Amino acid sequence: MNVTAETDYYHAKTDVNSGDRTILLTERGDTVTENIIMAAALSPNTTIIRNASPNYMVQDVCFFLKKLGVKIEIGTTTLKITGRKRISKNLDYYPSEDPIEAMSFIAAAVVTDSEITVRRAPIEFLEIELATLAEMGLKFELSKEYFANNGQTRLVDIKLQRSKLQAAKDKLHALPFPGINMDNLPFLGLIATVAEGRTLVHDWSYENRAIYFTELSKLNAQIELVDPHRVYITGPTRWKPADIVAPPALRPSVVILLAMLAAPGVSILRDVYSINRGYEELAARLNSLGAEIEVIIE
Repeated sequence: MNVTAETDYYHAKTDVNSGDRTILLTERGDTVTENIIMAAALSPNTTIIRNASPNYMVQDVCFFLKKLGVKIEIGTTTLKITGRKRISKNLDYYPSEDPIEAMSFIAAAVVTDSEITVRRAPIEFLEIELATLAEMGLKFELSKEYFANNGQTRLVDIKLQRSKLQAAKDKLHALPFPGINMDNLPFLGLIATVAEGRTLVHDWSYENRAIYFTELSKLNAQIELVDPHRVYITGPTRWKPADIVAPPALRPSVVILLAMLAAPGVSILRDVYSINRGYEELAARLNSLGAEIEVIIE
């Protein structure tokens, strides 16, 4: 493959008929795995990807391409793909439900000490998070498993109960799947604010994202910044209202919004573009559960 760096894009050229190939990813990533899968889908030869991400969005790409006739053998972190010279097929496909969105509502229930049921949650991508929360004292019930509309992803309904939480015994940190999802870690940090004791949250994968936890101190959370990747969170928090400008990052912005639901009085969260980009009608759905969120368009 030849890659040329242009002014605002990369131009990659490859010979799809160059024979079978094995690609080893030195760092496992969702997007890089998806890009290689899609390129391999239009090569009639066989491509093996080692150290591939098996995360939920990668699995959905594989399920979709298999319905288009691409041969994909899925291992844990090894993919074997035999593509087609041409793909031309009408197809209805339903991507699976989003585990990060499900975790957002789990955090909303915990931080507001509420009982709600999160339906159609992809359990394969929430098992470690739920096991971690169970160790902290969270009580919940799982329904029997059933399949998503893609026919592959296992779903459950999660009935959350009011619980008294204790700080995690070990640090909270994310890992590539099947570990705690990188995007779910901020919600576990939020949950730590209502747990009794001191929790270390280590957000090693994103530069400076842990710093955004300090915004919760404006709502009276006890946050100690160790470095750009680590914070200590001491709970339980006695929340107070605040006026905050949302960080330029999706998950930290939602974390602040959910914390504001737990604070008495009226709080204001400004510049919520990132939330609107990452969630569909989040405020309306939270309002349907009893929240009082007014969206002001300026």
